Amino acid sequence: MGRMQGKRVLVTQVSDYMGPAMVEAFKREGAEVFADSRDLREKGACEALVDEAGRIDVLIANMAPIEYLLSAMHETSEDMWHYMFDMMVHPLHRLCRKILPDMYARKAGKIVVIGSVTALRVDHLNMAGAYTSARHAQAGFVKAVGVEAAKHNVQINLIAQHFTYSETFFPKRLHDQEDFKDWIRTCPSQRLATGEEDAELALFLASDQCNFVTGTSIPFAGGWHL
Repeated sequence: MGRMQGKRVLVTQVSDYMGPAMVEAFKREGAEVFADSRDLREKGACEALVDEAGRIDVLIANMAPIEYLLSAMHETSEDMWHYMFDMMVHPLHRLCRKILPDMYARKAGKIVVIGSVTALRVDHLNMAGAYTSARHAQAGFVKAVGVEAAKHNVQINLIAQHFTYSETFFPKRLHDQEDFKDWIRTCPSQRLATGEEDAELALFLASDQCNFVTGTSIPFAGGWHL
C-alpha cells in the first residue's frame, strides 16, 4: 500500500509552482487528491474550497506569485506589495482558519507549505523586497501556528526551497542557456532538484512517520542556504 493510502489531500494552485509534482506524487502514493486551481485571493474562495473538499487530512499549501517585478522597496507599488501578500500569506491564514478546527477535533492533520529559502536567507533576491517579505511572513506564520497546533497532534511545516525545477520559476526553455548554467553553478549541489525530490520531502512531512516536527522551515536548496 502507498504511504498516503486512505488520506484525503488538498493541493492548491495545482497548475503552478510545485503543484503538478505534488499532485502526481501524492496520487502515486495512494492519496485521494483534491487538486484545485482557483484564485484564492477572491473573497470566500478559501472557505468554499475547504467546504467542497470535505475532510482534509493533508493540506499542501502550494502558493507562488504568477508575476512580480524587481524593484527597490521605495519604488515598489502598493499594488505589487499587496499582490505578494494576497497570493502567499492571506490565503494561508484563511485556509488554516477553516481547516484546523476539524483537524484539532480529530487530533490529526498535516499542513505543508511550499515556500522559499528566502525565508532563511535574506540576500537571496536583490530588488525583490515585497516577494521576500511575503515569504518571510509565511515562515513566521508556520512557526507561530505550528506551536499552537502541536498540542492537537497537528503538524505544520514549510519547505524552504530554491534551485528546484518548476515551469513557473525555472522553465525548461532556460536550461540550455549559458547564463542559466552559470547561475546553477552557484548552488553547492551544482544542479536543479527535480519536482519528484521536492515531493518526497512533502510526502514525509505529510506522513504518519512525521509526528514530532512542527513549526519548522526545512531547507531544500542543495546547500545554498548555508
